[in-house]
Amino acid sequence: MHSEAAYATTSGAAGAALPRPRRAPRVVSQPLARPGLGPQVMDLRGLPAARHLTGLHCAAGALVVVSGLPGSGKSTLMHRLVPALDGRGAPVHRIDSQDARARWERGRLRRWPYPLYRPLVRAAHYAGLRRALRSGGSVVVHDCGTLAWVRRWIARAARRDGRAVHLVLLDVPAEVALDGQALRGREVSWYAFARHRRAVGRLLGGAERGRLPRGFGSAVLLDRAAADALRTVGFG
Repeated sequence: MHSEAAYATTSGAAGAALPRPRRAPRVVSQPLARPGLGPQVMDLRGLPAARHLTGLHCAAGALVVVSGLPGSGKSTLMHRLVPALDGRGAPVHRIDSQDARARWERGRLRRWPYPLYRPLVRAAHYAGLRRALRSGGSVVVHDCGTLAWVRRWIARAARRDGRAVHLVLLDVPAEVALDGQALRGREVSWYAFARHRRAVGRLLGGAERGRLPRGFGSAVLLDRAAADALRTVGFG
């Protein structure tokens, strides 16, 4: 018998069996939309089965909009799930306004109060989104929920290029989102947070009734448990 095989079944103590190696968790992937069925909504909130869904996938070149309250975990989800390349080997563009803000905060304006250079951060964010949309590649974009014109812009770009648009919507309690803001050290005002709650509430209410923003082919509704179970969003 090959010595390596023997090592795999016994320990240093004679006759003592080693524990069997754990199996790698099986990746269960769910398409964001099925062709020919019209707008579709997948509600994974509160479902035990959502704990076994580790991946979402869509066609290469699709646009995915991640929305939810400030502090709900949009940036964390994007950084954790979005791959560097799609199924064609082309780059996946991750457009997050928090990344744009971080770049400016490391620059010459880092000693200035953020409200003074917020317009520059937003301009940089939308310029990056414009370049990504024109690239024809797969795009995942952070959406604060309050700016409907951004979603309309994305949908128009998708229709022009014949690409699908999908919504991933994080539904977390307001107190959880506020805790998330405190952890990252970037709290929004109560007035702004109230605007976000109303806007995200409209998005959720529409999705629950099967009414998605114009041009969107699907929506996935996630609570914190379902979001934590995901491991990837694949393209292609």
